[in-house]
Amino acid sequence: MRSVIGIDLGSTTTKAVILDEAGEILGRGITNSRSDYDLAAAVARSEAHTNARFGLLAQAAEGRVKPSQIARLMRAFRLEQTLRQLVRLRELVEEEVEKSGFGGLKPAAASAVAEIFKRIEEEERAFFRNLDPPKRSDFFRDAAGSAYTRIAEELGDPQGVSFDMLLGLYDKCIIRVENEPLDLGFRDHILAALKRIGSPEGLRGAVSMAAETELEEVSTVGTGYGRARLPFPKEQIRSEILCHGLGAHRMFPGTRTVLDIGGQDTKAIQVDDRGLVTSFQMNDRCAAGCGRYLGYIADEMNIGLHELGPMAQKSKRCVKINSTCTVFAGAELRERLSLGEKREDILAGLHRAIILRAMSLLARSGGVFDEFTFTGGVANNHAAVSALEKLVHENYGEKTLNVSPDSIYTGALGAALFGHSLEN
Repeated sequence: MRSVIGIDLGSTTTKAVILDEAGEILGRGITNSRSDYDLAAAVARSEAHTNARFGLLAQAAEGRVKPSQIARLMRAFRLEQTLRQLVRLRELVEEEVEKSGFGGLKPAAASAVAEIFKRIEEEERAFFRNLDPPKRSDFFRDAAGSAYTRIAEELGDPQGVSFDMLLGLYDKCIIRVENEPLDLGFRDHILAALKRIGSPEGLRGAVSMAAETELEEVSTVGTGYGRARLPFPKEQIRSEILCHGLGAHRMFPGTRTVLDIGGQDTKAIQVDDRGLVTSFQMNDRCAAGCGRYLGYIADEMNIGLHELGPMAQKSKRCVKINSTCTVFAGAELRERLSLGEKREDILAGLHRAIILRAMSLLARSGGVFDEFTFTGGVANNHAAVSALEKLVHENYGEKTLNVSPDSIYTGALGAALFGHSLEN
């Protein structure tokens, strides 16, 4: 099967989208960007291929296997991937214990590490068995780091192997795990996953078909914050502006205005009826008002990034925020808390301040026209969407606001569409 792939190498996440010969989406993949951009692109591509093969599997099994069995197989597959990375992380941490200067504490450190990883593995198995698991980050680093930190806090002994010592071991090793080219693809894990769920009748043949289907990449186009690092010819690189415009138009053909808030920048884009850019505005080099800023706030509050929006939506009184400077984010947050402001009210104010900055860009790009599409990772934050809806209504009246659950893939989709046009 001939296919094209678009890769959006962002500052915080790297996305990939695969299209078939007809230009239809076959698969999507995402990973957290890291210091090794080439590896991030490779992992996102591998995840997109895995997603595509699960789509092919579902087609082959349709009418013969219940969708719930395929969903169960996918959870078992993700568990296999997670356990493999967990084993590698444990190996590296144990190596650090052996060569670090723990002295007489080495046996206690080894015992604590063994207990931490035993508990993490048990929790991961339970998480993937759950038919309705709690919301958490999709990335191994975040999930493993959260569990490791929590358990290390329980086991740490200020008079012996302290929490700081245990956390230092994790910090030394997690980047190495991320930057090692582990093959976490479909063929490596699907048979183990199939065995784990008991190989339901009718599913094995569909798995074989999906694994054996050749996905021939005939074109690859890159975009995003780190696009200059992608190993593609110059003619296979497109700007983020062009890709988000075209991707948003593909998702919602009536789109005329696009707002993209990513990890490092914000873009206000106007497009015509073909999805071609007619004007745009982009923020300066400062990351204020972008996803990276929200990440700093989450770290300061010691909560997950995905928890910011739900917490802000509990607000009864929106606190006015004068600055969204990333450098001073922690200081301003602590000051507001010291004045007795509630966390949810501060977060509501922060989300409004972020959207106010975006509204300025929209005004300078030409305003907001029907239809208006919100893209990027921040579009998955319901508090940001609510603030945007309110401010657009106040400034421009009733407009159709489009937000796709797959909005984070918009740039990669646009890149793939450019790749598809190169082949047709």
